Amino acid sequence: MALLEICCYSLECAMTAEQAGADRIELCAAPAEGGLTPSPGMLRRVRESVSIPVHPIIRPRGGDFCYTDEEFAVMLEDIAFVRELGYPGLVTGVLNEEGEVDSARMQKIIYAANGMAVTFHRAFDMCANPLKALDELSDLGVARILTSGQQPTAEQGLSLLRELKAHSRAPIIMAGAGVRLSNLSAFIAGGVDELHSSAGKHVASPMRYRNANVSMSSGAHADEYSRYVVDGEMVAAMKAALTPTRNFS
Repeated sequence: MALLEICCYSLECAMTAEQAGADRIELCAAPAEGGLTPSPGMLRRVRESVSIPVHPIIRPRGGDFCYTDEEFAVMLEDIAFVRELGYPGLVTGVLNEEGEVDSARMQKIIYAANGMAVTFHRAFDMCANPLKALDELSDLGVARILTSGQQPTAEQGLSLLRELKAHSRAPIIMAGAGVRLSNLSAFIAGGVDELHSSAGKHVASPMRYRNANVSMSSGAHADEYSRYVVDGEMVAAMKAALTPTRNFS
């Protein structure tokens, strides 16, 4: 049975995902940026409130995955913090200027994680040579790779996902990006072991007063009066679809 990981952007979403049957949570902030390191307050509260495995993302900013020395120092500080809180794993990824895995920095991350399971996130989809990157990450001892198969969606990248799975000596290949209830069967048929989904929906703000003339975001289509949350019913439906049925006859 494939494992279901849900990407969560708040304590409320993490609790919803757990109650709906998620196997693991990737904890992030800033959905518009594709996920950034959560705040200390969120990290503490989720650690206290959620019992299934939670892996926080360690990503200091949006954009590419080639970091300055100062940004990387912040990442190491954040890793130390989530380790002290007792999280069982983390999600991160570092590339160099040539689009290759920055093995030296990833080695420092593995050391700083000190036994925590390290998932190399979709920075993998920005790598110049995915099979070379897979070998390097295997040698580093990364637990899993979250990837869309270097395509806009994991369903489009399924052929590379199969190839990675066939070549993998160690890391689990986890499909992510566009994983939905409607296409789970394709990943199951492709032999994918772990699936990553936001399983989300937008909900309206409870605010009655709204100032339509002011926006807090630089995005042209930003809407301050809605937010993205985990859809518990969708998580439950996805989990049910991944759970083998038993024949008691």
